[in-house]
Amino acid sequence: MPADLPIDVILPDVTRVLSRDRRVVLQAPPGAGKTTRVPLAILTAGITPGRILMLEPRRLAARAAAERLAQTLGEKVGETVGYRMRGASAVSPATRIEVITEGILTRMIQHQPDLPGVGVVIFDEFHERSLNADLGLALCLETAAAFRDDLNLVVMSATLDAQPVAGLLGAEILTSEGRSFDVEQRFLDRPRGKDQRLENATADLVLTALEASPGSALVFLPGEGEIRRTEALLKAHLPAGVTLHPLYGAMKFADQRAAIRPAETGRKVVLATAIAETSLTIEGIRIVVDAGLSRRSEFDPASGLSRLITTRVTRAEATQRAGRAGRMAPGVCYRLWPRGEDGALAAFPPAEIEAGDLTGFALELALWGARAEEMAFVTPPHEGRLREARSVLEMLGALDARGLITGHGRQLSGLPLHPRLAHMVALGGPDAPLLAALLAGRDILRGGSVDLTRRLLAVKNPRDYEREFGTGPDRGALARIRDEAGRLVGKGPARGDQSVGAMAALAYPDRIALRRPGDAPRYILSGGKGAVLPAGDPMAGVNLLVATDLDGDPREAKIRQAAELSMAELRHLFADQIGWESVCQWSRREGKVLARQQERFGALVLDDRAWPEAPAAAVATAMLDGVRQLGFTPAGAAERFIARTQLMHRSDPAFPDFSHEHLTETLEEWLLPHLEGVKTAAGWKRFDPLPALQARLSWEQSQALGRAVPSHFVTPLGRKVPISYDGAQPQIELRLQEVFGVTRHPLVAGTPVRMTLLSPARRPVQVTEDLPGFWATSYADVRKDMRGRYPRHPWPEDPTAADPTLRAKPRGT
Repeated sequence: MPADLPIDVILPDVTRVLSRDRRVVLQAPPGAGKTTRVPLAILTAGITPGRILMLEPRRLAARAAAERLAQTLGEKVGETVGYRMRGASAVSPATRIEVITEGILTRMIQHQPDLPGVGVVIFDEFHERSLNADLGLALCLETAAAFRDDLNLVVMSATLDAQPVAGLLGAEILTSEGRSFDVEQRFLDRPRGKDQRLENATADLVLTALEASPGSALVFLPGEGEIRRTEALLKAHLPAGVTLHPLYGAMKFADQRAAIRPAETGRKVVLATAIAETSLTIEGIRIVVDAGLSRRSEFDPASGLSRLITTRVTRAEATQRAGRAGRMAPGVCYRLWPRGEDGALAAFPPAEIEAGDLTGFALELALWGARAEEMAFVTPPHEGRLREARSVLEMLGALDARGLITGHGRQLSGLPLHPRLAHMVALGGPDAPLLAALLAGRDILRGGSVDLTRRLLAVKNPRDYEREFGTGPDRGALARIRDEAGRLVGKGPARGDQSVGAMAALAYPDRIALRRPGDAPRYILSGGKGAVLPAGDPMAGVNLLVATDLDGDPREAKIRQAAELSMAELRHLFADQIGWESVCQWSRREGKVLARQQERFGALVLDDRAWPEAPAAAVATAMLDGVRQLGFTPAGAAERFIARTQLMHRSDPAFPDFSHEHLTETLEEWLLPHLEGVKTAAGWKRFDPLPALQARLSWEQSQALGRAVPSHFVTPLGRKVPISYDGAQPQIELRLQEVFGVTRHPLVAGTPVRMTLLSPARRPVQVTEDLPGFWATSYADVRKDMRGRYPRHPWPEDPTAADPTLRAKPRGT
């Protein structure tokens, strides 16, 4: 093995530590040679008689790595070194090193947990933190602990903070220096204009780079569409002798290999996705042009699946891309953003276990028979999304009510699809594989009708579709869909043709949509959310449909893709989930309690009838929701009663609390038993809450309230005068003559009553909180003024000794 790569210096340490500890974490920057050298060094050292598995995050990287390793040994792929991935393999009984894609390891362990015949598992490019890599490492740790204490684990990474994974493994960290030349960074002078398309700006920058710098160019773009459009712009303008090669995951491997090979003559430009960031070595690259965007797998609420979402690159990704220009000689990196925006880039991409859809992950955990919190993950999965994932699996029948995997769930786990689509393939009939492949990718007919049936027609009969609608999908997209569908044929029932809507309903039982009454095409989804169709869409009049793609608006999502479903199909597919419910609820719109019996599928009401015999308790409970909406605003006697109790509560905190906040919080306790017969907003307006409020008090409490905070003041004449508790202190109004002879000021709960003393004409003449003080001071002035005005009424000199009265003197006396 030629010792011309930086990693060679520490290979003896790698094999030594691995032989001693069975675990090692290797940090090595891009270009150090870890992918090419480490598996062969482990094989040569004789650390294990078993096979060596090396995981790669991408199919192209796996095949390219296997080819380079085999070439180093002077062999063909499939001899000592082979590869395995979904739909393709090259291995033989002589194979000792297998380069596999990450999902293959999960299937191997789920099938045979002790990994028979495997001695070493190498996780390459672990810094990408794919969900399959995190799950694979956790499963390997379980396998090592339960079955295989001789299993060797190697984690290799270019940019990862190695300490967390080393701590998880209990492993030593070894670090290799990279080998790279200086790469000059060049930024835009100003931000790209909003009206300038990404492809046009990238093509211009490529031509500028080729003119200013030597060598071949590697151009990073987010996806196939951008690559194809940029390719079309460049073809007519490239300098003589410069060849152009696209490079993305969905290409045929022969075309991918052509992009990787050195240019036979002259220079070349490779237009690539993030597939070229790591693992791959493209000879002759001295120029990198970075468009600054990347597509990563994230959970897409719009489709209920993981999608490739276009985002800004992180600093770690931008650094790796730039480094591709300095592998063999000094280079230059042109970035399609100004220097000022560089600092705003996120440091690292999020781990998929934090941001991705966890439905398939949750199914794998259930198949393994463990919960996430029981297993060792570098980063724990997002709890909320894990709960959502389990809910989806239970809805599909893959998990039972206890969260355990069912026989159907085991069947779904064997299909290389999201569980939603696997469920559809398992039950949907002969067209289901084609529809699954169609739904798993990006929309092939953007901008037209939302009708999913048209899309399936375009895939099955593109000529018929073009004749009817005048245009059709990209041929490359059709080929990929058919290839993917071909791998799924035979995974479900061979017979039992179902409509597109029925098949889609199997995958999306929570997205079945029933049209709301009215002119606008607005829908309620079986999962409870709202959705709307574009008003001019041909499907706008459809009563029942399945929304397979939504725009994600949390209030009312726009339907971007859907298929019609008949009511008969809904009843046939979900007969066990459709049932009658008795519903008693407050209608904010109608301002009354509605008692109905409804046939429901999830949130969809399929039939609705009046329920005249609804129990009174159910009506009262529903009316309580109406009270909360209408508000509790007591008046009159109820208001005075609450004021009395609050005064009592302030003087004695052990007395029940009648504050507005507490009464509102405890409506169920004190109001509900008294709401019988109240069904409408008008009925609530007429309702007298006083008896319900009084019922909160025991007999002893009621008596204590009457003594300490009475509702009336009894005058010396025996007349009951209501005490008002509206203000800061209790108040009464009465004729001055009625309190002659009273020498002690009345108190309520220790608080003086505010007395407004009235003239015989019932006009205020004095307000006092100290009646004896008034008699002794101000009364004389009042008497002098009042005697002339009301001569027929008594105005004694000493009111404390006079008898109370409400009568006037007879005329003439």
